[in-house]
Amino acid sequence: MNQPASHEDYVRLKDELNEHAYHYYVLDDPLISDSEYDRLYQQLLKAESAHPQWVAEDSPSQRVADQPLSHFSQITHALPMLSLGNVFSAEELQEFDQRIHKILDQEVSSVGDISYSAEPKLDGLAVSIRYENGLLVQAATRGDGAIGEDITANVKTIQSVPLSLRGDDLPAVLEVRGEVVMPRDGFSRYNTWALAHDEKVFANPRNAAAGSLRQLDPQKTARRPLAFYAYSIGEVQPAHQLDTHSSVLAWVKQLGLPVNHLSRVVEGVTGCAEYYQEIGNLREQLNFDIDGVVYKVDDLSWQQILGFVTKAPRWATAHKFPAEEATTQVENIDVQVGRTGSITPVARLKPVTVGGVTVTNATLHNEDEIRRKDVRVGDTVFVRRAGDVIPEVVKVVTARRPADARPFTMPSHCPVCDSELHKIEGEAVLRCPAGLTCDAQRKESIKHFASRKAMDIDGLGNKLVEQLVDAGLIENPADLYHLKEAQVSGLERMAQKSATNLLKGIEQSKQTTLPRFIYALGIREVGEATALTLANELHNLDAIKGADKEALMDLPDVGEVVASRIRQYFHNPQNLAVIDELLAAGIHWPQISQQDSGPKPLEGMTVVLTGSLSQMTRSEAKQKLQQLGAKVTGSVSARTDLLVAGEKAGSKLSKAEQLGIQVVDEAWLLGQ
Repeated sequence: MNQPASHEDYVRLKDELNEHAYHYYVLDDPLISDSEYDRLYQQLLKAESAHPQWVAEDSPSQRVADQPLSHFSQITHALPMLSLGNVFSAEELQEFDQRIHKILDQEVSSVGDISYSAEPKLDGLAVSIRYENGLLVQAATRGDGAIGEDITANVKTIQSVPLSLRGDDLPAVLEVRGEVVMPRDGFSRYNTWALAHDEKVFANPRNAAAGSLRQLDPQKTARRPLAFYAYSIGEVQPAHQLDTHSSVLAWVKQLGLPVNHLSRVVEGVTGCAEYYQEIGNLREQLNFDIDGVVYKVDDLSWQQILGFVTKAPRWATAHKFPAEEATTQVENIDVQVGRTGSITPVARLKPVTVGGVTVTNATLHNEDEIRRKDVRVGDTVFVRRAGDVIPEVVKVVTARRPADARPFTMPSHCPVCDSELHKIEGEAVLRCPAGLTCDAQRKESIKHFASRKAMDIDGLGNKLVEQLVDAGLIENPADLYHLKEAQVSGLERMAQKSATNLLKGIEQSKQTTLPRFIYALGIREVGEATALTLANELHNLDAIKGADKEALMDLPDVGEVVASRIRQYFHNPQNLAVIDELLAAGIHWPQISQQDSGPKPLEGMTVVLTGSLSQMTRSEAKQKLQQLGAKVTGSVSARTDLLVAGEKAGSKLSKAEQLGIQVVDEAWLLGQ
């Protein structure tokens, strides 16, 4: 084809180029050579230059934005992006399968071998890509599962991500989830180029993928050889009637998105184990890094029945490969003071490469662990690193212990503030009791407050926090919101532009969510999941601050220890003063909606859900029942007041009928 003479010719050329991209990236079956593609692409660019009014949103030329971003804005996921639980052995895989059988045997009927959709667990960065009426409109990182960063401009630069979906019967909304990776051959090429151009060299493909997607300049991302593989979907409008996860992947591939070619359905725990072995044997031959395999119950109605625990689905798990290990020498042992005052011994190591990363430090956990492993300065040790987990010393090679190897003794006083250390009864960890008067704890608490999953303050790295504290500019997180540009620009490596960007990042962090704010406070034992529970169950900060221990223990997944930590935190006047300062500085979040405080139709009733629902997920049904005042439990007994039965209800329905318990269907619940 010559240069398009009409708009119709242009559209045909644009569609032809997109079709070639589909065959190249999705089907791995190119129809033309790279040089022929380049020739057609140049024709497209000439046509668009001559007729800018023709340029289509899904033109291959529209992948790279012209202007860098000033910052990443936040996106709330329509449906949460959940993490996965892990298994590390054949025994744990068997237990995972048995737990699924136990639930399904009660809810449906006796089932045989369960069909699992299995796929390699790619070692990259999870993203969500939203299409509206077939066009790519938004892409986001996973973030904390509820809120991610808007990386639309960067994801558009990935050649394997279609700017428009294929086919005629396209959904109004389709959210596709998957992993962005940097293939191994591309990683090698990029590092070679980076060395030649005095650019940053990446330690491993995972860091390269994550770093590339967080570039504010999409033109830099476009130079990085990234790839995308879809593994699930999120929001779909209108709902697509598919029965299995494997059919979802087939549909997504049909729409033009790449799916890993090693994905397939296996039967039962034996099939899972065989797949794990097969992929493990292929691992070194693959062109992308993986750290295990993933199994998902293939039947989507069974997925609904199985539901979720905290932030992970019951119906899926990751079967991780053994952690990589290497041997090196312990050059010294000292201690670090953590955010909550914990004293952690750390081995300073002769540098060694483990899993593509140079390791110089490894945790020794606590005093009991050092004694159990008998780690001494001078010892040769095995060091293990798995994914993002902090490297740890696995064991000592005692046969290579030098005669002058020195045992380590834990200090009696804090190495930072000299407070006398103590150990709480029942704990193995020594602690510094000084709290925020200890510089180390002050620094760590501020680092935690500013971290990505907390307040996400762009530009406030760990070294800068240490400088700010050492300079006496901040003593607690609230002081961040009173910093002046002149104060910050005077610090090492902080010119005026960097100072301006930091203050902009601090200002933008004022708009957050209640779960993020609770997590950012750094309450001991309160992680992301517990912060989310506190926010969703108690709805506002005053209710959380005022809840007594018994009320807290009534919340899902909050036990006596966690409830005690929360109460201790909110009884501390110093903590309350910092919270007041933070709110006065302008930190705010959207109000979490809750039901009216009037009488609720199911108040005081105990309700059980069973069977498969077609109009809502089980978590949505449970949430609605709780909003109606019900206590939702998992088993039928004489104390059960109501059973909500979906399709394929099993033994729970039979038991409810035997006990004379009222049974209603999904339509009844939708009408409440």
